[in-house]
Amino acid sequence: MKLLIDFFPILLFFGAYKFYDIYVATAVLMAATVLQTGLIYAIDRKLQAMQKITLLLILVFGTLTLALHDDRFIKWKPTVLYAAMAIALAVALWVMKKNYLKLLLGSQLELPDAVWMRLNVAWIIYCAFMAALNGYVAAFYSTEVWVNFKLWGYAFPLVFIIGQGLYIARYMKTDKA
Repeated sequence: MKLLIDFFPILLFFGAYKFYDIYVATAVLMAATVLQTGLIYAIDRKLQAMQKITLLLILVFGTLTLALHDDRFIKWKPTVLYAAMAIALAVALWVMKKNYLKLLLGSQLELPDAVWMRLNVAWIIYCAFMAALNGYVAAFYSTEVWVNFKLWGYAFPLVFIIGQGLYIARYMKTDKA
């Protein structure tokens, strides 16, 4: 169920683009993300910072796209989001000496500090890579190619998360009866 809630805005965006255009797709994405955020809040009774930031960016960049009738805004939203995440994680780690991944997930996962450090650095690199990749596709390819990249580009986060799971699995403590 959670997976369906996570992916339905992008699937609706893709469908609306294929049947209409980028502007209808942007409006659909905005509405679907508001609905998604409401559902998450209704289920969990809270929203994580990333959910709030994503909603805000989609609404701001979507509004600019629709008001100015310029698809560049919605195409650059993922670049801004990924770059902001990379910068926030890097500044927190190397300037503030805080590991936000550990702060966010430490209550759910018990891992050695060195593993948390490597995971944090991996997220910084991953977010910087995704920001650069989306920026490249948005700048040098058509909207049609970018929309297809957005849909099929979800392979990148899936591979990253699976790789992360495989990496931390060896550090997980198992409960013995």
